[in-house]
Amino acid sequence: MLQVLRSAWALLLGMMLLMVGNGLQGTLIGVRGDIEGFSTLQLSIITSAYFVGFLGGSRLTPQLIRRVGHVRVFAALGSFVSAILILYPSITDPWAWTLFRVVFGFCFSGVYVTAESWLNNASSNENRGKALSLYMVVQTLGIVISQGLMNVGDPAGYALFVIPSVLVSISFAPILLSVSPTPTFETTKPMSLRELYTISPTSFVGMCLLGAVFSAQFGMGAVYGTAAGLSVGQISIFMATIFFGGALLQVPIGWLSDRMDRRVLIFGMGVAGVVSGIIGVMAGTRFELILVAALLLGSVSNPLYALLIAYANDYLEVEDMAAASGGLVFLSGVGAIMGPMLTGWALSTMGPDGFWAFLGGLMAAIAAYVAYRMTQRPSVYADAGDDYDPVSYSPITPAVSPVAVEVAQEVYIENALEDDSATVDEPVDNSVD
Repeated sequence: MLQVLRSAWALLLGMMLLMVGNGLQGTLIGVRGDIEGFSTLQLSIITSAYFVGFLGGSRLTPQLIRRVGHVRVFAALGSFVSAILILYPSITDPWAWTLFRVVFGFCFSGVYVTAESWLNNASSNENRGKALSLYMVVQTLGIVISQGLMNVGDPAGYALFVIPSVLVSISFAPILLSVSPTPTFETTKPMSLRELYTISPTSFVGMCLLGAVFSAQFGMGAVYGTAAGLSVGQISIFMATIFFGGALLQVPIGWLSDRMDRRVLIFGMGVAGVVSGIIGVMAGTRFELILVAALLLGSVSNPLYALLIAYANDYLEVEDMAAASGGLVFLSGVGAIMGPMLTGWALSTMGPDGFWAFLGGLMAAIAAYVAYRMTQRPSVYADAGDDYDPVSYSPITPAVSPVAVEVAQEVYIENALEDDSATVDEPVDNSVD
């Protein structure tokens, strides 16, 4: 871990500042939009626009990098991000904000692709897994810190938009001034969606639904908070609790997933998500119960992303794992685009309870589908019995670009090859008792 820090500290510091800026503006948009009188439907469209841009950026940025290089792409996209953050309070029109969010999502996706490819280049086969874990910690820490900054200014003013703009601008300094060499950029040809569904229907459907869960949490949490009558301070604590929960169970769930039928674990996490929705609906305006629901929801929804990838890998050949990552990210992105708009509809129809009802319904759908699939296909765990030896779970969240998912798949592949090598090289005892 120390070796990773020494070689990539500047990159990790820059990414944490980026996440502080992104996390702050994500919450601020929902609060400021309500102050400006935007309707729930308008805010849901504005939120979805970010994920439209993010999905587009993840697919087009590799072409830009090949054309002009990492440094130019990184600097150009970062400049757009800083500029858009200043434009939000200057032009308070919902359609302008929708356009800003598309561009913002595109730019942030491109920044992630560029930075994550640098991180992959800075790590070796021996420490790539640790680098990925450290990157996930930095991402979560940045988002949690960002929620505290919501309390240092007035959402109706200008300063809270200037802070993330400054943080994003500063974040590029340690990255661009570090001595890390510019990596060569290659992407794996993605697996077709039809083939991916045939291999793992559970991961296919689960990724679509989970993308909607994540985008509803990240983009519509502040909108729910304002609808529920929470103060700005309470909204920031609520959002931080969701993301803190996302980091809380990553390691325990990863440990369990390598030792039991992953479908049973996915089902259990789906049920826990339903429970969180029920608690949220029952909470009403009781802030302590709202936080309990937020902690439980974050604890099971964020680790579920890595778990669905790990489950798909159980049915993939080693040489196909990297190719599958593109399809899985795309499915999550499609779900993420739909999530805020459907959440907005639920909020408009049911009031604040609609937020929890929608999220609980999505988690129920995940649990129900995996329960159905358990009746259609025997598990790898049951077939192998005591010989069950899956490729280890690798922590990753829905907030990353396809590059980080490919890095996670590389970790899976390296672990699988090491396991195969250990099996082949294991000495045979030919002694006779």
